[in-house]
Amino acid sequence: MHAPTHRERDHLRFLACGAVDDGKSTLIGRLMAETGSIPDDQLANLVHLSKKFGTTGGNLDYALLLDGLEAEREQGITIDVAYRYFGTPKRAFIVADTPGHEQYTRNMVTGASNAEFAMLLVDAKAGLTKQTLRHSRILSLLGIRRILLAVNKMDLVDCAEAPFAAITEDFRKFVSQLSFDQVDAIPIVARDGDNIVHPSKRMPWYKGPTVLAHLETVPVSTHQREEAARFHVQSVMRTDTGGRGYAGYVSSGAFKKGDQIIVARSGRKSTISRIYVYPSEIDSVETGQAATIELADQVDIGRGDIFAPVDAVPEVADQFAAHVVWLNDNPMLPGRTYSLRIGTHTVAATITALKYGTDIETGEHAAVSTLAINDIGFCNLATTEPIAFDPYAKNRETGAFILVDRQTGATSGAGMADFPLYRASNLVKQNYEIDKGYRAKMKGQRAAVVWFTGLPSAGKSTVLNLVEQKLSRRGIHTYALDGDNLRLGLNRDLGFTEADRVENVRRAGEVARLMVDAGLVVLCAFVSPFRNERRSVRERHDAGEFIEVFVDTPLATCEARDPKGLYAKARAGKAFHVTGIDSPYEPPEHPEIHLRTETGTPDAMAEQVIADLARMGIIAR
Repeated sequence: MHAPTHRERDHLRFLACGAVDDGKSTLIGRLMAETGSIPDDQLANLVHLSKKFGTTGGNLDYALLLDGLEAEREQGITIDVAYRYFGTPKRAFIVADTPGHEQYTRNMVTGASNAEFAMLLVDAKAGLTKQTLRHSRILSLLGIRRILLAVNKMDLVDCAEAPFAAITEDFRKFVSQLSFDQVDAIPIVARDGDNIVHPSKRMPWYKGPTVLAHLETVPVSTHQREEAARFHVQSVMRTDTGGRGYAGYVSSGAFKKGDQIIVARSGRKSTISRIYVYPSEIDSVETGQAATIELADQVDIGRGDIFAPVDAVPEVADQFAAHVVWLNDNPMLPGRTYSLRIGTHTVAATITALKYGTDIETGEHAAVSTLAINDIGFCNLATTEPIAFDPYAKNRETGAFILVDRQTGATSGAGMADFPLYRASNLVKQNYEIDKGYRAKMKGQRAAVVWFTGLPSAGKSTVLNLVEQKLSRRGIHTYALDGDNLRLGLNRDLGFTEADRVENVRRAGEVARLMVDAGLVVLCAFVSPFRNERRSVRERHDAGEFIEVFVDTPLATCEARDPKGLYAKARAGKAFHVTGIDSPYEPPEHPEIHLRTETGTPDAMAEQVIADLARMGIIAR
C-alpha cells in the first residue's frame, strides 16, 4: 500500500456521501480490496465480521471494513467519519466515508471540508432523495467543484440504462443551479463489483470508465497552490538565537527567507529572517508544513495572527457576512454570542442578522428567524475584535470557521465567510474627555449594573424597588430597567420565543451599558433565562462593574403568587413560552448575590443587597 504524505502531489482527497444505505462503505471497501490495499490480518477479520454482522449472505461484506463502531456494525450504518488510505500505481487516495443519516450531517460537513472531490451515491431504485439534494448543496457550498454521481444497486432495476439515464438527467437539472465545474455519472453495483474496478458485463450499454479509472484520472484540485500564501501563528517562543520565533503552519502557498510579509490584523510589515522545521533551519516552507519563523523586526504578534505577502493581504473586519450550516440540536439564536474559531484564532461572535434560510430542494431564499439543525442560512456576524479572513470562495482554509456553544462546548455551526461588511470599518468609537469615570465622580459614586434574574414572579421587581429607594436615600443616582417596561417601548416588537428572549436581553444589556457610561447605578430586573446572554452582558462591562443577583424562589412559590396569571394560563394550555413551564431557566452558577426569598422578607432581601454592594465597594459602607 502506498501511504500518501502532504508533500506528494499525485494523491486525491475525496469523500463518499449520500443517503443512508446507498452503499458508500461497501463501495469504498471493495475499492480497497480490489486494489490490494487491505492487509491480510484485516482481510481475515473481515471474513469473521461478515459471518457475524454481514448482510451479504455469507459473502464478504465490504462495508464492515469502514463501519468501525460497534453501533455502526449492529445497525449497518455509518455514524462517524472514517478515513481510509489506498492506492494504485497511478495515484494514492485519502477517502472520507461519511454518514448518510440527516442527524449526522455535521460529520459529512467535516469530511467535505477537507476534500477536493466528491463521490455522491444514489440508490438506483430510490432515485434522488432529500438527503441527496442536501449533500449536493453542502458540497457546492463547501467549494467542491468536481463530483461523481455513482448510481448504485443497478441490479435492483435490472441493470437497465433507462433508470440510470433518468436519475442522471434529474441530477444534472438540480445541480445546474449549483457551482460544480464537472459532474460525471457511473452506474454501479458496489456489492458485486460492477463498474468498480472492472467493467460490468451486465451493463454493456455503459461505455465510460469504471469508478477506479475515473478516480485515477480526475484532475486534482490546484486551489491550494493558487491561493495566496497564509501562515497561521499558533504560539510564540524563544529560539536558540534568543530571538522570537512564531510557531505555526502554512495553510496555503509558500514562504521563503527574505520574503517581506505583513501581519494581517496589525498591518505591521517585516521580513522573514529564518525558518525552522525541527531540527533544521531551511530556506522555505509550503502548504501543509508546520514551522517556526523568525522576523527581522520586533513586531507584536500573538496566537491567531496570520502572515501574508504584502501584495495579497486578507480581509480584516469585525463584521462580515457568511453562509452557515447549522449543526446543533439547539437552534441558532440570532443575538446570542458564540465562540468563533477560524484558523488558530478564537473570538466571541454574535449573529447580528439572519438574512435568509435556503431551501435545500429549490435553493430559494426564505425569511426565517432561526436555523434548526442541518439548515443552511446566510447571516451577518459581529466579532468582539477584528479577525483576518479570506472569502471562502478564494481560500477554503482562511474562509472556513466554526461556531461553538459557549455553555456546552458543542460545535454549533460551520461557516463559510463571504465578504466583510465595510460599513463596520467606517465606524470609529469616539472617546470624549468626559467619560463614565468622570460622570460617576461628579455624582460621588461608582457606576455599576445590578442585574436581578429569576423566574417570573420570583420577586425581582419588588426587591429592586426597595433597593432603589434605599440607594436614593443615600444620595445614589440610579435608574431601574424593568423587563415589562422595556417591552412597552424599545422591545415592543419582541415576543417570548427563545430567539426573542435573547434579543430582549441583548438590547437591555446595551441600554444598561449606556447608563453605566452615564455614571449611574443601573438596577435591572429581567427573567433573562439563559446563562449565555447574562454572560454576554457581563462581558460588555469592566471587571467588577456587573453584579448578578439571583432571586432564588421555587417554581411552586412563583406559581402560587402569579400576579399576572401567566403560570395559570400556561398550565391551561392558553399561554406558551412561559419560563419554568415550557421554556427553560438556567440559574446562575456563581452569582455575586444570592437571595433566597423564602428565608426573609423583601425588605430583608433589599438590606442584604445594600450590604453586599457596600462590601464590594459599589457604594459606601
